[in-house]
Amino acid sequence: MGKSRYHFYLKKCLLPVPPSQLTMKINSENKTITLIDQGEINILKRAGLTDIEFECMIPQVKYPFATYKSGFRDAAYYLSYFEALKQNRKPFQFIVCREHLGSYDSFDTDMKVSMEDYKITEDAKNGFDLMVKIQLKQWRDYGTKEVDATFDQEKPKVNETPRDADNPPPQTYTVVKGDCLWKIAKMYYGDGSKYPIIYNANRDVIGGNPNLIYPGQVLTIPAI
Repeated sequence: MGKSRYHFYLKKCLLPVPPSQLTMKINSENKTITLIDQGEINILKRAGLTDIEFECMIPQVKYPFATYKSGFRDAAYYLSYFEALKQNRKPFQFIVCREHLGSYDSFDTDMKVSMEDYKITEDAKNGFDLMVKIQLKQWRDYGTKEVDATFDQEKPKVNETPRDADNPPPQTYTVVKGDCLWKIAKMYYGDGSKYPIIYNANRDVIGGNPNLIYPGQVLTIPAI
């Protein structure tokens, strides 16, 4: 059986050390009621929002097993980033890239979430390194309806107003170990098959083979 490597992203932030365990609870909105002379019945509804939980190590020093997109960052940087996700009160992308080194296929997680809670633990046995337990919840976009009901029209006009709009994608991305154009396209466009858009915009950087990219290369990410 092949080995696996994981890359965890909270919005644009790559966690330097991937968590050793990830828990995703797919909740149910089913409702159980009791009918006279029939006992309990279960009313089946659509799946509820997914709860996500993991604990990650945030190092204070640069370790050889840690990964940084743009050079070493200490714990203060990541704690500030987590706090911003909490205080901004906006959903963001949670992405897990799984890279299998064996002969079988992998899969990725790409979900819009909200930052629910995070808990920081300091333990003397870990030196100055921190352990942070993060709880996320799946976010579903929804909209409000504005109805313009006028008597001289047969039907009211209904305008859909999105509740939330995604931030525009960043202009550049720095390649890290384990990256490929498919993963980068999946991260920014939600569809790995759109990697030719990134390749065509960066031929001068990548060269003639889109499968060969190297850590440290700065790629332009076109808006689509």
